Amino acid sequence: MKLAFLGTGNMGAPMALNLIHAGHEVTVYNRTLRKTDPLAKAGARLAQSPADAVGGADVAITMLANDQAVREAMLAANAGQRAAIDALARGAVHMSASTISVAFSKELAEAHTTRGQGYVAAPVLGRPEAAAAKKLWIMAAGPPDQVDRCRPLMEAMGRGVTIVGEQPWRANLAKIAANFMLASMLETMAEAFALIKKSGTDVHPFLEILNALFSSPVYTNYGQIIAGGQFEPAGFRLTLGSKDVGLALAAAQDAAVPMPLASLIRDHYLSAIAHGRGDADWSALAEVVARDAGLA
Repeated sequence: MKLAFLGTGNMGAPMALNLIHAGHEVTVYNRTLRKTDPLAKAGARLAQSPADAVGGADVAITMLANDQAVREAMLAANAGQRAAIDALARGAVHMSASTISVAFSKELAEAHTTRGQGYVAAPVLGRPEAAAAKKLWIMAAGPPDQVDRCRPLMEAMGRGVTIVGEQPWRANLAKIAANFMLASMLETMAEAFALIKKSGTDVHPFLEILNALFSSPVYTNYGQIIAGGQFEPAGFRLTLGSKDVGLALAAAQDAAVPMPLASLIRDHYLSAIAHGRGDADWSALAEVVARDAGLA
């Protein structure tokens, strides 16, 4: 297929590269042009604007940081050009892999429908190394024919796909809920490690126990990061983790679902950001817990 890929950061670049390797014709756009250099060498065409990128595309994929970034890329006119959504052909599909709010996903679905375009939400689970290895797990939702059209692209980027429903926002809600669970795991691991450390015990044998108990690569990977205090470079920045917990709280308010743990985690992320740790890995939440325990 002829593809446009908007957003070639830590996650987007390896995803776009896998699409190139799968034989698709890929045009890429990123605000920081140097991040597109490796993709250009692999055969991607470089676009000067989002509208330039999506012109003539069968599917336009966005992998951007938040609602604002996707809004600017798809809905805003840039540098005298029309908005990308208006440059996207009728019948083409926007596949959003970004973690965005439920409300904005609904807005995008309506905007594309009024223009005769398709819209599929397909957020992903996995860190950059998983993206590079095609081991992402993809949650997809949208009209079945549009999801089927995008499935080969998802399969070229991930190890599995879960179809959540026919309304795109349902995939975004699933991603928000999944990230909340990951953040909750980081919080509980940080608290348990602080208890072990404050009591004068080595955390590494405890991590071995956790790995035996849960048999999860998530616990293994994040356990090693927290135990070693290796929060740079960030696989997923703390500011993005804070944003995602905020999305969970917003969705919870709309659904009248109390999420007290999410509120606690949000405050810990805000504390970390206030201490200048916004660009650290989101597992640096553990530093806040350690500081509160008198370990820092």
